[in-house]
Amino acid sequence: MKESWSNMMNRRILGSILALFLFASMLLPAPLLAQSGAACARDVTVQPGDTLTELASRYLGDPLAYNRIIAATNARARSDSTYTGITNEASIRIGWKLCVPAKLGPTSLAAPAETVPSSGGQVELAESDALTDTVVFDGQRLTIDYLRQQETPGSKIVIEETLAPGANYDRYLVSYQSEGLRIYSLMTIPQGEKPATGWPVIVFNHGYIPPEVYRTTERYVAYVDGFARAGYIVFRPDYRGHGFSDGEARGAYGTPDYVLDVMNAVASIKRHPDADPNRIGMWGHSMGGYITLRLMVATDDVKAGVIWAGVVASYPDLIERWNRRTTDIPNSARRWRTQLLDQYGAPAENPDFWNSISANSYLADLSGPLQIHHGTADETVPIEFSVKLFDQIKAVEGDAEIFTYLDDDHNIVASFDTAMARSVAFFDRTVKGEQ
Repeated sequence: MKESWSNMMNRRILGSILALFLFASMLLPAPLLAQSGAACARDVTVQPGDTLTELASRYLGDPLAYNRIIAATNARARSDSTYTGITNEASIRIGWKLCVPAKLGPTSLAAPAETVPSSGGQVELAESDALTDTVVFDGQRLTIDYLRQQETPGSKIVIEETLAPGANYDRYLVSYQSEGLRIYSLMTIPQGEKPATGWPVIVFNHGYIPPEVYRTTERYVAYVDGFARAGYIVFRPDYRGHGFSDGEARGAYGTPDYVLDVMNAVASIKRHPDADPNRIGMWGHSMGGYITLRLMVATDDVKAGVIWAGVVASYPDLIERWNRRTTDIPNSARRWRTQLLDQYGAPAENPDFWNSISANSYLADLSGPLQIHHGTADETVPIEFSVKLFDQIKAVEGDAEIFTYLDDDHNIVASFDTAMARSVAFFDRTVKGEQ
């Protein structure tokens, strides 16, 4: 179970080489971006309440086309000072002059085919639920009200194995209790003098990795390292049925299992003597973003959340706009849709039920601010989901910001350093309380 020092060093060396290569590749799209935004069809002055996605929908017929407005405005701003360059997709100011390019032909927002990840690599490349044919889904257990009613006391965290340390932090394989199951987790603890109230915490929700190939110390190595180096306890639960964890991996979207495991993870880390129970943030990728959003509307334990390429759509949108065409995913992985539709009817026929199981219906109850990241070339989860979530949070006057990465993929590989720096800075401000 213990990771050898040589293996860890080899991965770090390879990771450094890959990071340098990807950093260089990040520079390539810039000319294309400028070129795509050279011509203005109209000038628009930002009015109160305007957002880039709303302007893109109004003038270009596609909310996801806001990147074209950014590209066009920034291109003009380089030669015309009456335009203001846009550096933050989530922030435009009243009175700014924007360049809106010509409207293109109709585009499709349908989600791309899902792919199945290989056993190698650092992070997950797909979303799926590995389920047995005997699973019967209970829609009432999917409701946000059900999550709010559950007792999730967690437990004392048990150190199962001490792993090789990181640059300025210690690493452990630990376990805790969730609904009578022993769930394993990776935990990092910063080295040095502990703050008087304890170290701030980031609960880390990984995306889908086939349970049969999942290993606690593999995948997301650079992601965990980025937060751990920044002075956080990182607590990365495996979920039931993953690694050495007890229980069956029945999936995220048809059962509350993984969300309950994370709720118990939060309760457990709050009890840990090195942790500050009042300074807990949460990070989630892909399926982990779905878990993060649900937990943040169901409880008030998390001060702030960051979601990368999240499955953060409402259930009606998951059914209607998330297209899983690959034949590599077993039919059992799709059965939650069929069962719920058979039992409760289509969303248009029974909106109350479908709203009751969608975290998007409860965004006014978010426990803290949310930062959203998504690559425009994501072929696993539609960027539409993140853009729509951002607009929905703003519609209820919530606190959110969004960053999109031109031509980047589901794992935001090309812009990893930028996205990680933004995520750490956000947590430093909202969880640590730094100015």
